[in-house]
Amino acid sequence: MISQLQFGPDVKHALEAGAPLVALESTVITHGLPYPQNVETAVMMETAVRERGAVPATMGIIGGQIFVGLSEQQMGYLGRQAGQDTVRKCSRRDLPLVMAMREDGSTTVAGTMILAQMAGIEVFATGGIGGVHRGHPFDVSADLSEMGRTAVTIVSSGAKSILDLPATREVLETNGVTIVGYGTDQLPAFFARSSGLTVDQRLDSAKEIAQVIRARKELALQSALLVTVPVPEDFAMDRDEAEAAIEQANKEADEAGIHGPQATPWLLTRMVELTDGRSIRANVALLRNNALVAADIAVALAAGS
Repeated sequence: MISQLQFGPDVKHALEAGAPLVALESTVITHGLPYPQNVETAVMMETAVRERGAVPATMGIIGGQIFVGLSEQQMGYLGRQAGQDTVRKCSRRDLPLVMAMREDGSTTVAGTMILAQMAGIEVFATGGIGGVHRGHPFDVSADLSEMGRTAVTIVSSGAKSILDLPATREVLETNGVTIVGYGTDQLPAFFARSSGLTVDQRLDSAKEIAQVIRARKELALQSALLVTVPVPEDFAMDRDEAEAAIEQANKEADEAGIHGPQATPWLLTRMVELTDGRSIRANVALLRNNALVAADIAVALAAGS
């Protein structure tokens, strides 16, 4: 464990006992959803992890101190800052800055991966990973390079479908990231259940995924395992409908000159407007479902063979 990390009491006890743990990010709190829905969703994900017998560890930085296992009060504090540009969104490059400047920070997929590995937490649940932005092939999320060098297991519903999914799939392959479809042969498309792109392997149980994790550890491979889980069917959007809204949102973003770190939050917000809220209902549903699946994997991994 790293001395700069402050562990919540439940997380500390679980680590000492070898109990199953699931890491959770905090950008969903500060940059993903408005207050109070952001905090409610974060609490919902923690509750889902506990329902399946694992301990949640939501990552975040307050006053330069890194917390592995935020309290509900701390999540509320970060959640109230949403939309105010006072919380730094932290990937690898940002972590030393937020610590040194004693700032508040939330962790992206990349940032959460780094802290989870430091803390000794194998499994991490999120909504969707970052990727290659449509029409901007040099605008590539730091999530993808981090997945090529940080050995954790990420449970997500694929990359956010506002991105260039084929290009994102290619970069993941280049970085040596193994992509598993959980009960699916195709890479999910976040709001929709499939993208038409294949996964490396379909697996239908948490026990099988735990076996792959153990094999990766035996080989000492320093790359992530990406477990992709389709959005629950009752909340999934039609693929063509989602694609039409995404194309319009991307067109409007280009016309407004919105690129880089601001692009994804802007596009997701515009998607909510264009789909009359269907996209946000799908988003919340897949976040909870991914937390459940991640907890099942963590429990299977802790149980051993």
